[in-house]
Amino acid sequence: MKKEVVFLLLLLLCSGNIMAQKSERQAQRQKEKIAQQHEDSLRYAVAVESLLSGNFVVEANRILFRRGETTNVNPNTNFILREGDQAFVQVAFNTVRPGPNGIGGITVKGSVSDVTMKIGTKGQVTYSMQVQGLGISARVDLTLVDGSNRVSALITPNFNSNRVTLEGNLIPTSQSEVYKGRGHF
Repeated sequence: MKKEVVFLLLLLLCSGNIMAQKSERQAQRQKEKIAQQHEDSLRYAVAVESLLSGNFVVEANRILFRRGETTNVNPNTNFILREGDQAFVQVAFNTVRPGPNGIGGITVKGSVSDVTMKIGTKGQVTYSMQVQGLGISARVDLTLVDGSNRVSALITPNFNSNRVTLEGNLIPTSQSEVYKGRGHF
């Protein structure tokens, strides 16, 4: 009988200790979640301010093609950059062939026009611009998710239907470390 009582007391003490550890972990996770939400809201505010100023970079980490194929890419070499009235679009894949820009893809520059920006009721931002240049004539539509700097950029050429979607993060040009290849300007 004594052994059973001692065993029950030890079991109760251990379960109380486990419950305390579990609640501590839950409290820690809740704090981390709140801190992450705060950081994301700051990134969102910076991204919206960058769109308004016209100086931003979409650093893509994934490209989606017209028929649903996707590929993960390097954000330093795959981007859409807008500096004032000029825009650069660069797509580069990790291949053995250097491509026209010397890093496995293509880089084009154009003038920006027809810029529109709308903020929806739930905070989703849609930003559109027309980019015209020697190597590009396309509409670029950005969709910024509420509460984050995650963005989806749809590039729709004016003369064919070979659209491409770049997914990544929208950041100010001052915080970007993109590498521009040789361009077709």
